Amino acid sequence: MAIDRKFLTTHMLVLISTCIAINMVLGQVASMIKLPIFLDSIGTFIAALLGGPWIAALTGLLTNLIWGLISSPVAAAFAPVAIVIGLSAGFLARAGMFNTWYKVVISGVIITICLTLVATPIRTYLFAGVTGSGADFIVAYIHATGEKLWQSVASTIILANLADKIITGLIAWQLVKHLPKRTKQQFPQHK
Repeated sequence: MAIDRKFLTTHMLVLISTCIAINMVLGQVASMIKLPIFLDSIGTFIAALLGGPWIAALTGLLTNLIWGLISSPVAAAFAPVAIVIGLSAGFLARAGMFNTWYKVVISGVIITICLTLVATPIRTYLFAGVTGSGADFIVAYIHATGEKLWQSVASTIILANLADKIITGLIAWQLVKHLPKRTKQQFPQHK
């Protein structure tokens, strides 16, 4: 299978590399201080806004695979979730859902719904609800109130990711919005 050279230009490779670094640094900081949100997809959102859904999906995938190799094997298991985040953010950006703050909030809700469908079985069946993140407390609490494990996991994923994806979307939108016009014009999502 040949890779389309228009897809992976030098600009796109730099964008992907930079966004992977953003994801890993912010995700690691959130993990180290046990925040109940992740902040590990701001780079993926930036890739979605500038490069589109496929660049964002590749950014998310590579982030999780690299992170899984060098730091946390749990991250590699969630690579499908990162792909879904990139694709949904990219398609929403393409549809104009990152043009105003309230559309970004709606996008965060839609992305959360999409990723919940993929993340719930991974977290439930591979990790019994415990991944070492700050959200583990929420899973344990909801489960202790009598909910089934998968319901506890799904509720936690929705709660943690709703806040995370809205905050992530707003941060990425503002960062891209304030890039110089000349920089934005080098990426296909803004042409």
